[in-house]
Amino acid sequence: MSDAENCTLSFIDTLSFIDRRGVNGEGIKSLFAPFDQALAAYRLTPSMVETGVVEQVDQGVARVSGLPGVESMERVRFPNGILGIAFNLDPEEVGVVLLNDSNSLKAGDSVERTGRVVDTPVGPELLGRIVNALGEPLDEAGSFVTAERWPLERPAPAIMERAPVSVPLATGLKVIDAAIPIGRGQRELILGDRQTGKTALAVDTILNQAGQNVICVYCSIGQRGAAVARVIDDLRQRGALRYTFLVVAAGEDPPGLQVLTPYAATTMAEWFMAQGRDVLIVYDDLTRHAQAYRELSLLLRRPPGREAYPGDIFYLHSRLLERATHLRPEHGGGSLSALPIIETEAQNLSAYIPTNLISITDGQIVLSPELARKGILPAVDVGESVSRVGGKTQLPAYRAIAAELRLAYSQFEELENFARFGTRLDEATRQTIERGRRVREVLKQRQYQPLPVAEQIAVLLAVTEGVFDSIPLEQMAVAEQAVRAQAVTHCPGIGARITSGSPLSDAERDTLLAAARAAMVNLRPDADTQSLLPLGKS
Repeated sequence: MSDAENCTLSFIDTLSFIDRRGVNGEGIKSLFAPFDQALAAYRLTPSMVETGVVEQVDQGVARVSGLPGVESMERVRFPNGILGIAFNLDPEEVGVVLLNDSNSLKAGDSVERTGRVVDTPVGPELLGRIVNALGEPLDEAGSFVTAERWPLERPAPAIMERAPVSVPLATGLKVIDAAIPIGRGQRELILGDRQTGKTALAVDTILNQAGQNVICVYCSIGQRGAAVARVIDDLRQRGALRYTFLVVAAGEDPPGLQVLTPYAATTMAEWFMAQGRDVLIVYDDLTRHAQAYRELSLLLRRPPGREAYPGDIFYLHSRLLERATHLRPEHGGGSLSALPIIETEAQNLSAYIPTNLISITDGQIVLSPELARKGILPAVDVGESVSRVGGKTQLPAYRAIAAELRLAYSQFEELENFARFGTRLDEATRQTIERGRRVREVLKQRQYQPLPVAEQIAVLLAVTEGVFDSIPLEQMAVAEQAVRAQAVTHCPGIGARITSGSPLSDAERDTLLAAARAAMVNLRPDADTQSLLPLGKS
């Protein structure tokens, strides 16, 4: 019931009371005193609302006339609570991107300005939640209120506000941390064909941030509902939602909402970075994001370019990923690390979107479908992958073995093709191939099992020094587990020093190797130490 209706009823009740009780003049004055006060306090203030008319509605967009003062990216409101953003500002009409289901919208409907750019809630209340780009909850935990709302589009930090990437971001994956290291504040692209394990790699990286004081954001763009539900379930079961939140735009959502989602997720992550926190954000994936933007652009009749993408597709992703950085201490010292995901077709890295993103990011992790078919997971193609920044942040213990590891693996890949054709090989070549096969086995890793740094170092040192050379390939998983257990039990002090960033001394190196050889003796009681020496050594 409105205030006017309440006031009318009160007035009628008052008159009825006067008629029944015969109240005198003074009594009438006292009865009407509240009404006099309300009238004296009321001020009529006219307000102007700029309204327009819907001229045409397409799938996900509307053409509107009559909004001459609307600004770019301003939020507009349609009947039935439908929201949109002003996208195209033409002289005679405005192209509006719709953010809700538009089935009820039709030509002739009114539309009004809100005077606000599209924004999203930010704050610690987001942790553990699943929301959309507008901050509306998608889980069953109820609504929430934050103290602040920030615009989705925010300028990237200025160059003088940025600090060098100096702290490693451990993924818990041996092949990444050793051969393609990532630093906090880096932008590392993950790309590969379908079913090569791109999302699995990103999820394992999130799981490894437990206890690392890193806030994680998983941004899903255009994914199937079942795939998103699986990621949510994985994170929830393994306790990762304590330091993670998800921003989701499903494949059935309007393309406008899909386009806005990564910007909203980045804004939410930037709030934590502004508090001095380290943040990791995963964009899964930017291929679908680019496709949604292409769909909107074609509907709004923007001139198409290469592969029908609009001319500003590069700017679309560059202004997003440039927001990932490491801030100087005087600006809070926080960092935002980005792991954008791209899906390729037939390993074509020279397609339009992959080449754009390779040029924007600080390196790429290439996943090979051939390795995935062989069961070599994570299916990382070490030869094609690179990290342009993370090597500067890599722990000294990794640097001591990473070069030798990459060399052994690359030599093995070159020689393996010759071995397939039954080529007669000399002893040195045979040893290189056998060593490489064991390196490849060691780099395998089960999903949901990220490893601590010290255990990784112990295993990688063992394989590069030939401790596993006499172990059959089918026993490599057991041998690796034995070395890890031996390192944890007998070398705890070395593990702590490695994690703290201290270089691996010669004495510590010998201690780890001795522990690895002892593990092999325990694994095969019938074997003596001599049989466990590297191939070609005595």
